[in-house]
Amino acid sequence: MVNRTMLSAANTMSQLQSKIDIIGNNLANTDTSGYKSKNATFGELLYQQFNNDKADEAPRQTALGIRMGVGAQIAQTQLVTKQGSLKTTDRYLDFAFTDENLFFNVQMNNHQLDGEPAQIVWTRQGDFQLSANDDGTSNLVDESGNYVLDADGEPIQFKGDLKDIRMDNNGVMQVAYTDGSTERIAFSVTKVNRPEILSHLSGTYFTLPENAVDLDVDGAMEQLVGNNRNQIALENGVIESSNVDTSKEMSDLIQTQRSYQFNARTVSMADQMMGLVNSIR
Repeated sequence: MVNRTMLSAANTMSQLQSKIDIIGNNLANTDTSGYKSKNATFGELLYQQFNNDKADEAPRQTALGIRMGVGAQIAQTQLVTKQGSLKTTDRYLDFAFTDENLFFNVQMNNHQLDGEPAQIVWTRQGDFQLSANDDGTSNLVDESGNYVLDADGEPIQFKGDLKDIRMDNNGVMQVAYTDGSTERIAFSVTKVNRPEILSHLSGTYFTLPENAVDLDVDGAMEQLVGNNRNQIALENGVIESSNVDTSKEMSDLIQTQRSYQFNARTVSMADQMMGLVNSIR
């Protein structure tokens, strides 16, 4: 019995620590534009059922028998996809979607030696930068230096010194250069119809899970091209703030820490009981 108590508490503590890590990651990204928070929910591990004596027919409100479990585990980690608030920056390289299901396509600069193509991921983070090239051109990149892609799946490249950028309809940039020339460049945009299948890669980056081949992903997402680009709702001069609810995260953190302390105390008491039993002569 004492061993089962310690096992149950230890199992639960490890899972509670994982939830604390999730909450901590949410709080650490409160000021990260485009960040989507995650929520962890718990479920019971397997338990053993001990039935009552069949002759015991005493009336009761609780279920019959005794259930002895081995703790709890994180049953699901859910991505919260609701739209974050929009913050005006008046910076022409800042972009934000006004529809919560739209994502930029970004090419990860993880240059691989085996010759495989660079990984394409999705992100909502739109505070972009310029990366200058030796030939006088520049690429649009995110804060990690990854290339932002155009509608043809190629890194967005500007041919000269930028003067201004204005957003047209359908996710198209009206680019003005200092030499007076102009250019139209369309963002590559993916619409995710089933965000629950997204796999969090790191930071604000998402991709398909490794077992995507085994999942029914038909219609889960679509590349917005042609007439479907009418669904793109994109503004510049603004960024989408993180959707982390700080007050909720702090409340969850306090509750989770108390549960952790309770289970730690359970381990301590079980250890004392084992010591007491071992000391009996």
